[in-house]
Amino acid sequence: MDQNAPREDVVTAPAKPVHTALGVLAVCFALSLFGRGLGESFSVFLLPISESFGWNRADVVSVYSLSALAGGLASPLIGRLFDYSGPRSVYSLGLLLFGGAFLFAAHAARLWQIQLSIGLCVGLGIALIGNVPNSILLGRWFGPKLPTAMAVVYSATGAGVLALLPASQLLIEHFGWRGAYQIFGATALVLLLPLLVLPWRLFSEGQPHLTRTFADDGPDEGWTLGRAVRHHAFWALFATFFFTAIGMYALTPQIVAYLIEAGFPPLQAATAWGFSGVVLLFGMLGVSWLDGVIGRRPSVLFSYAMSVFGIFLLWLLHSYQNIWILAGFVICFGSMIGSRGPLLTATAMKLFKGKSVGTIYGAIAIGSGLGSAFGSWSGGLIHDVTHSYNPLILYALISVILGMIPFLVVPALRR
Repeated sequence: MDQNAPREDVVTAPAKPVHTALGVLAVCFALSLFGRGLGESFSVFLLPISESFGWNRADVVSVYSLSALAGGLASPLIGRLFDYSGPRSVYSLGLLLFGGAFLFAAHAARLWQIQLSIGLCVGLGIALIGNVPNSILLGRWFGPKLPTAMAVVYSATGAGVLALLPASQLLIEHFGWRGAYQIFGATALVLLLPLLVLPWRLFSEGQPHLTRTFADDGPDEGWTLGRAVRHHAFWALFATFFFTAIGMYALTPQIVAYLIEAGFPPLQAATAWGFSGVVLLFGMLGVSWLDGVIGRRPSVLFSYAMSVFGIFLLWLLHSYQNIWILAGFVICFGSMIGSRGPLLTATAMKLFKGKSVGTIYGAIAIGSGLGSAFGSWSGGLIHDVTHSYNPLILYALISVILGMIPFLVVPALRR
């Protein structure tokens, strides 16, 4: 009996932190799924809102642009707020913004009201329950395994797209776009209640063994934001986020509309693009797995090659409404949306580790917000001016290639 007691302690003591770490991962996944899923559902609302008010494409897409811009610019502040107030306050504020924004948008009569609610407030809400707070919290539990944990959380975008795009189309068909927004807003406020009762004090502590291992991976070089912005690696990562986001988000808000105009039925178009959520999960985990097998730089370059081929298949779809080409596009382009995110996050946290890493990473993430905002807005403008998708597709292709270049030429990213 006595001999078995110590052995029992050895076996059961480490299990608790592991279970807690998985619980934290599940919460971050669920929040990201909800936030990103609702954010990306705007591609389904684009045509109904445009037809309801008679707005042109650039006007409506400006809402999506403002959402991305607000979230990106707020990233460093959210990192600081997380350090000061903890995860409960940050995540709760995000859900409150979601609930209020969608309920307000359901009664909107002017463009500025949609821009304020679905643009500004939803953008801030996504950021408050998104990658910046998630990466800080998960870093305390997963240490050197952070890329894998972040790959799981990033894949929540795909799961959200898979679940919420077809659901959004069905809600619009049955209740109209205003009714769908009312349902979204009420759901966000209901989810706030279970969020508040989670054991956030325990979640905030982290796993000492894992976080210590991660911290010991090289010395803390005392990085500050001021010092980081003078280093070429900061701007290389910023540029990668910026140009890649332009290329991806110039297309993403208009993909459902593009497929409908190419001849696919609306529900099929929404479901097909929603299915990118399935392949995104495999893309995220696959690229993170490749990172451990062939290294970071080859893995990132492979993901860019897949994105480029996916854009080519999208171009073909306008002339050939073929289900196999559509499937190829969803697999190649959809699986790579955000697939570089976990690797870029881990790279930034390794290069700039220290007490200010959350703020530094938040500042780098501004590039993604600016790129998403400019890409979606300029993509809508290009379509309005040219009345064609070909210039838009070329624009996206060039931007994605520019996002890849830092990994070809910048020394800190080539290693």
